Amino acid sequence: MHSKFLYQSEHLSTELKDFVAIGKLFVSMGGAPAFVADDLPGDYPNGFDLKSEGHNTVVNVGNKTYLIGGTDHGSKSTIGVRVSDKRTGGWVTPTVLGTRPKPSEVISAVILNEDRIFILKGDSSPDDCFWFLEVDTPFVQEKRKEFGTEVVAWSKGVVGDAKKPIVISGPSGVGKGTLISALMKEFPSTFGFSVSHTTRAPREREQNGVHYHFTERSVMAEEIRDGKFLEFAEVHGNLYGTSIEAVEVVADAGKRCILDIDVQGARSVRASSLEAIFIFVCPPSFEELEKRLRARGTETEQQIQKRLQNAKAELEQAKSQGLFDHMLVNDDLETCYASLKKLLDLDEAVEIINESSPPLVDLPRDHSVSKIDKKILISCGTRERASKNIFLLDLSSLKGGAPGRTRGLDIYTSDSMTNGINVAVEGDGEHLHEVEVIQEYEIEDGGPSIMK
Repeated sequence: MHSKFLYQSEHLSTELKDFVAIGKLFVSMGGAPAFVADDLPGDYPNGFDLKSEGHNTVVNVGNKTYLIGGTDHGSKSTIGVRVSDKRTGGWVTPTVLGTRPKPSEVISAVILNEDRIFILKGDSSPDDCFWFLEVDTPFVQEKRKEFGTEVVAWSKGVVGDAKKPIVISGPSGVGKGTLISALMKEFPSTFGFSVSHTTRAPREREQNGVHYHFTERSVMAEEIRDGKFLEFAEVHGNLYGTSIEAVEVVADAGKRCILDIDVQGARSVRASSLEAIFIFVCPPSFEELEKRLRARGTETEQQIQKRLQNAKAELEQAKSQGLFDHMLVNDDLETCYASLKKLLDLDEAVEIINESSPPLVDLPRDHSVSKIDKKILISCGTRERASKNIFLLDLSSLKGGAPGRTRGLDIYTSDSMTNGINVAVEGDGEHLHEVEVIQEYEIEDGGPSIMK
């Protein structure tokens, strides 16, 4: 038996109107994974093939088929992935990189640009329902070539964006630590430090996860191989490094990450996919730097000479084109700090402690998903409540990716309402439902306008 109901105009935001005004959509109501229509306008090809097999979802991307769901063969606590190449046949378990999501009995999948699959987990917490399975991104291509095996990579989707981390480098004795401490003191809710990893043993009163993440050499070496570290170095037989996850954790807390690393580390971060602001703090002269080092009275003559030798090399490397975005001369600490705040747009800033958080989606088992271009329409719950549980995900401004987070998801909820459109949905609650535009809209640069 077919029924008909309306998405009333007062329950659709401008962004949702833009979406539904494009043409006909087909969505699946109930717990089944979403299917895309093959009756969309020519400019919006459906781009993927998806089937449901119990708790698994089968997605065809080019010549490959991906079976997503159940549990990982190596770990019962994460979602499993298997791959089949239509040209060779047979199924293989790929090398899986990145942070893996927990299993879910309800998975919807949408292909994006044929290089990643957008995964929605039903019955998951609001901060755990959006994931990306990268199948042919530059990172995956690089690791596939390096390992010589099939590779996929998970990346957690995050609503909203994060400000670029700040990489601050400079020779020992230049005063960068004092500058960073001043930033942290004046803006404690704005900035945060990443906690580095090391393979050395903890010293007295050092706490794991506070001073360092203490780990085994074999574990850290494997994570370096898997691309989980932005930068690393071996010092006195021990490995030290900054993991991508350590930076992401700071951003997850709503803070801007500061990385206090040497020039070689800055070069490694620059070569990574992380977008950051790179600042080099230099002394007014080499003679002044030596004077400051000696004034500290904490090093032997041999140690001072070693630091001066390293400083000379760092000052020369810092001149490399494209490495640092800004060069700050620390002649006077107060003046240099003012310059640092200015280039970070903090010179007249007042710290805002309680910024509004982006809306979260509590994705139930009963939901439907549709896609046009880089926008995902999610309808949650039963038909009777559908008009009040509509979410639009805009994936056009994604940043980052595996092995870190994918940020930049924009979400629009049915809380931001305007008048002007009705959408009818017909079906029996189990099969595909047709969404039609009752009032037509003409999409213009300034937004939709009703066609009389």
